[in-house]
Amino acid sequence: MKIALVTPAAVRSRYGNRNTAVRWARMLRESGHQVTVQQVWNGRSADLLLALHARRSHGSIVSYAERHPDRPLVVVLTGTDLYRDIRNDVNAQESLELATRLVVLQDMGLRELPPRLRRKAGVIYQSCETLRRGKPVESCFEIVVSGHLREEKDPFRGAEALGHLPADSRIRITHIGGAREPAMAAAARRWMKREPRYVWLGELARPQALATLARARAMLISSRMEGGANVVSEALTAGVPVLASRIPGNIGLLGARYRGYYPVGDARALAALLRRVETDADFLATLRRQCAARRKLVSAAQEKLSLRRLLAAAKN
Repeated sequence: MKIALVTPAAVRSRYGNRNTAVRWARMLRESGHQVTVQQVWNGRSADLLLALHARRSHGSIVSYAERHPDRPLVVVLTGTDLYRDIRNDVNAQESLELATRLVVLQDMGLRELPPRLRRKAGVIYQSCETLRRGKPVESCFEIVVSGHLREEKDPFRGAEALGHLPADSRIRITHIGGAREPAMAAAARRWMKREPRYVWLGELARPQALATLARARAMLISSRMEGGANVVSEALTAGVPVLASRIPGNIGLLGARYRGYYPVGDARALAALLRRVETDADFLATLRRQCAARRKLVSAAQEKLSLRRLLAAAKN
């Protein structure tokens, strides 16, 4: 099958949509398909269009539907799609209608769709390559934040929480992620001056970023909205417990009974959670066990199988 895989993320981007596109393209090629990854559909013949992002890939979705109304068209919904755009953006809404199949990246995402559209929707959990647990830094209790500096990520909530910890706390937050806007980079530098236990490393090459995550005592994902963050899959694969804002995108990956949540945007509650992870070994072990129980959801074999099932359903 000839597959056109469209992602709005630029070729050299390290943002999530590009990583997903590259990984899926590799898996689909391993299954015998011809795959081209494009930012905008190039108009060349394809048996199937697989578009990441309902709003930002809208132009490609419309063009393909007009040219090939009888061929399968799959739309993968991101966090901003699910939790913002499909509610009020006419382009995102039209993409949902034009799609023959919809994909969400965690099971809570299905709840955001109108009931009549859920019938053509399925879940694919994102995977990560084999990632071994690293040796923790001994000089501190390191918590890693792996996410770009965007408003949706609530990127500095961890830095703010440090100010609510006692002076004897050994917690340090290491933040990996690029800044799309100079103002965000400036804010990160201000936080480092204000709070010496916060270290922003900027955007790292993927091997270095994964190695930094794998050595962490825990990973913090503080987002206001997520479609199904691949960094959670990376943490689960590495055996790193997760501290997460209580939002549907995180609950859909970690489960409703997971004990490592805090109320989104609440720095004091996050500080209490950080302190408990640092001082309560039994609690930290509980989080590790709960994360280990979710690891099978994000295996590469499971993701590849889900893609094969998606293509089979899309053809029917």
